[in-house]
Amino acid sequence: MTTVIKRNKWEIWRDVIFALFAREIRTGFSDKLGLSWAFLNPIAFIFLLSAMKSVLGGGQDTHTMPTFVFMAYGLIFIQTFLQTLTSCATAIKKNKSLYAFRQVQPISAVLASGIFELLVKIAVVLGIFAIFYFMDIEIVMDNPLLIIYCIIMLWWLSMMLGLFFGVLTLYVPEMNKVLGLITRPLFFISGSFFSLQDIPREYWPFLDWNPILHAIELTRFGAYRSYGDEGVSLLFFTLSVIVITSISLALYYSSWRQAISR
Repeated sequence: MTTVIKRNKWEIWRDVIFALFAREIRTGFSDKLGLSWAFLNPIAFIFLLSAMKSVLGGGQDTHTMPTFVFMAYGLIFIQTFLQTLTSCATAIKKNKSLYAFRQVQPISAVLASGIFELLVKIAVVLGIFAIFYFMDIEIVMDNPLLIIYCIIMLWWLSMMLGLFFGVLTLYVPEMNKVLGLITRPLFFISGSFFSLQDIPREYWPFLDWNPILHAIELTRFGAYRSYGDEGVSLLFFTLSVIVITSISLALYYSSWRQAISR
């Protein structure tokens, strides 16, 4: 006699996310380079831009931080944000055929894509720490809790923005182009390869609206307390994440059924 196993909604949701996560792994590493490209891409950027900044800046340190470490934090953060945002924004439409199964909902696809990107970046960070060790660069973390907090919150922010644009794209397909226009400048204005301290104070208000800049600068401050946190605010960063999360979830829960039926 067949035994029927009853599962609650949380167990079903967990299994759905895991299945979608496994699907992300298969599609994400289906090319020849696979996981190695996830390491080579950010590391190559870090080495290239660190060398350029060292030559142009005339030194091996940037505001009391080793230039390589300075660039590593900035580039890893901005790449995590942009790649998670893009992946989550396309996840809803990419998995649209699976919504015929009532257990599968769009937010599950977004969470699976976000978790996949987070785990890839954690592996990249561990690889870069190994490079630090072989380059004899001391790994300094004066405030590790602040660093972890900024990483998790920035990842969550990118995932919620991905959810927001993913739902809008089902209504207006051209939103993909709008998203591309929005994300391109972020690489240059989010402090990934410069410090807010390098910018004259009168121009700070033009950059301070960007929560990604706050996350990157606060993480550098968490690593090296001597770096300073002038011009950035943990409260502003946290409130930005809360507001964007609220807007994204409100849009999702009010319109996801109509969106996937289009």
